Amino acid sequence: MPAPKTSDPGRPVATAGSGRPRPSAPRGALPALALAALAWALPGPSAAQAGAEGASRYREPVAELRAIVDAPRAPQLTLSPRRDLAALVRMPDLPGIDVVAQPELKLAGLRFHPRVHAPSQFTFGSELWLMDVASGGERRIAGLPEPLGLAGLAWSPDQRHFVFNRIDRASGANELWLVDVAALRARRLVAGLNTVAGSAYSWLPDSRGLLVRLQAGSPSPLPPADAVPTGPSVQQTEAGAGVRSIRTFQDLLRNENDALTLEHYLVSQPARVDLQGKVVRVGAAALYTSTSPSPDGRFVLAQRIERPFSYLVPLMRFPRVVEVLDATSGRSVHTVARLPLVEGLPTGNDAVPTGVRSVAWRADAPATLAWAEAQDGGDPAREAAVRDAVFMQAAPFSAAPVKLADLGSRYGGITWGRGDLALLDEAWWKNRRTKTWRIAPDAPAQAPQLLVDRSFEDRYADPGSAATLTDAAGRQRLLTSADGGSLFLLGEGASPEGDRPFVDRYDLATGKSERLFHSQAPYYEAPQALLDDSGLRLLTTRESPAEPGNFYVRDAGATEPLRALTRFPHPTPQLRDVRKEQIRYKRADGVELTGTLYLPAGYDAGRDGPLPVLMWAYPQEFKSAQAASQVTDSPYRFNRISYWGPLPFLARGFAVLDDPSMPIVGEGDAEPNDTYIAQLTASAQAAVDELARRGVGDPKRVAVGGHSYGAFMTANLLAHTRLFKAGIARSGAYNRTLTPFGFQSEERNFWQAPETYLTMSPFNHADRIKDALLLIHGEQDNNSGTFPIQSERMFAAVKGLGGNARLVMLPNESHGYRARESILHMLAETDDLLQEYVRNATAERAQAKN
Repeated sequence: MPAPKTSDPGRPVATAGSGRPRPSAPRGALPALALAALAWALPGPSAAQAGAEGASRYREPVAELRAIVDAPRAPQLTLSPRRDLAALVRMPDLPGIDVVAQPELKLAGLRFHPRVHAPSQFTFGSELWLMDVASGGERRIAGLPEPLGLAGLAWSPDQRHFVFNRIDRASGANELWLVDVAALRARRLVAGLNTVAGSAYSWLPDSRGLLVRLQAGSPSPLPPADAVPTGPSVQQTEAGAGVRSIRTFQDLLRNENDALTLEHYLVSQPARVDLQGKVVRVGAAALYTSTSPSPDGRFVLAQRIERPFSYLVPLMRFPRVVEVLDATSGRSVHTVARLPLVEGLPTGNDAVPTGVRSVAWRADAPATLAWAEAQDGGDPAREAAVRDAVFMQAAPFSAAPVKLADLGSRYGGITWGRGDLALLDEAWWKNRRTKTWRIAPDAPAQAPQLLVDRSFEDRYADPGSAATLTDAAGRQRLLTSADGGSLFLLGEGASPEGDRPFVDRYDLATGKSERLFHSQAPYYEAPQALLDDSGLRLLTTRESPAEPGNFYVRDAGATEPLRALTRFPHPTPQLRDVRKEQIRYKRADGVELTGTLYLPAGYDAGRDGPLPVLMWAYPQEFKSAQAASQVTDSPYRFNRISYWGPLPFLARGFAVLDDPSMPIVGEGDAEPNDTYIAQLTASAQAAVDELARRGVGDPKRVAVGGHSYGAFMTANLLAHTRLFKAGIARSGAYNRTLTPFGFQSEERNFWQAPETYLTMSPFNHADRIKDALLLIHGEQDNNSGTFPIQSERMFAAVKGLGGNARLVMLPNESHGYRARESILHMLAETDDLLQEYVRNATAERAQAKN
């Protein structure tokens, strides 16, 4: 599946409790003309000047790029249950390599810091305060620790308190701190949390305490680092098991010592802690991966792993016991399922394990479980009218489970409302269909009502997601109108004019929607939460190309309908005056494409002529040309220049085409990737031609780049075209035989489609790469498929074939780079490449390479 794109660290974000999270993507801003002219006149050092091959010192780029890395980031906001208060957390600058290089363990797909029993997180909240949503007034909190080290935050259901998880690697602290909202005072509640497997604290529904997981008092012994092996690591296939897809996972167990080390750090002890810090341990310590109290607080849904472990798959596929514990004694009162080790699945993206799946508490009932079970053996190739069945079972769990629904595709979850109202989602990857049903959980025999049936690729037809609110027990439930007859839908509002977020009131009786709010030019305004049950009072973020995102209250009934709550400054004011345009153009086969074009402030094509260009993209598969042709993004979003994307190089005088469409379409029974190269090169050609037609881009001075699957794209474009003078490929995979059971959205394995795998692998065409290729990779990449050896072998191939490549392996870095030194070095290397091979490209140089 696609690797997630790194989100913009500077965009304001509303998190848990705000109704729904909203994704964000890097945007850009551009330099003043004088700065751009200076950059053009004074190119940076060449790659050769930067140091000999194998140089071991970090480098810094020019001042314009350093300023972008050190630009401040906007705080994050977490709305309270009653939606009248918000906690704001300021995030600090990037950590140094001394922080990122601290010891961590990599076991069974987990990465964690052993000293604090916490996941490998390197950036923590550095400042915390409260804001009154009605007035925007700020409230400071006394007694906060130094350093703050905030790793997570949760409001109590009654809103009188909230807790935050504090991590301090220097002291070894993994603590839970309590903030009294009325007193505006913080104090430590409990120490010694074990968050190795994720969040280890949940509020109890009465708001008088929390369920936590603590480090075990007597964990299993930790094997010595120099232990003498007792034997080899042995694996054995299972005769007659049939074809199973085994994806390429990172950080797996390698031997028994690894298994013993995992057990030592993963074991945790459930406990209840009250608001005075009194701890009562609940049951026995075990290898818990999750513990969740029931809405009435009487039970705990717990999942724990058991042996045998695996050397092929991560922790999430290990054998596990799903059971219900008594919340007071910790005694097991019901075993939901004993799930076996899953070392492979049937072929296809719709394949799932058999048995209980996605088990969780029903949010609107005291203690009722709901889950799905595959009815087709988890195999999408098997003919079946019913793919998944959804069941419920209520305490005391003595009666047989009740079937809630039969589904023709895969279960996607339930948003609970009340006894006669819940929304059930299902989807099928193969045909890109998604459905939403209205169900009555208190009357499971009642036929579900189909509300939505559409292609999830069709962004224009997306009706939005139902808004939720926090109920008295701290659970997320559907927000309905005062009369209970309507839901509220929040959507991106994709359209031919770009994204225009909206809020609709959906009448449950008639099935009709009424638009309550729609973002209007020249702003991009996105609803973050509904502040009442009318849908007319909203918490939004609003931005424009020159104005950074800030939080606002929009109240249709007020004299002044829009009121600013925050005033976050422009993070890079020196780059405020930029030009951005959402452009549309066509591929040779008629597929319409979109991209966001950025040009330097003060630039005039007639006066200044065409610029060198950097294109930055990420291919995406589609089942219809119509969906592939839809417009993405908005021309009214803030021009945030993030160090992560291509936009910093506007400060070096480049035109930037950000996120140009690179659709790979396979309509009907056709597989998109069977014509990947032809479609990819056609999209790239169309983009270069369009910039040349506009007179803003020099077609002889174009670079292309991307991260992860975008790096794979980059290497392919250099291998199969001469459109680009250089390519920047970060953390990619280049040899698809190393990911033989599928990659990205490819469902078939190598043995089912060998020609597709071989043709799509730029490693197999390395002899055709004639232009400069910069390969950057984290030495400790944890992403499935993008092993560091992918870049090492690709570099060796290009070098051995006499090509022009440079390999940069960043120490202690994962799939996304975290240390300030790494980011600065990445920008310096990229700038060298662009200056030498793109800006200064000449006809003579191009001729010499042909």
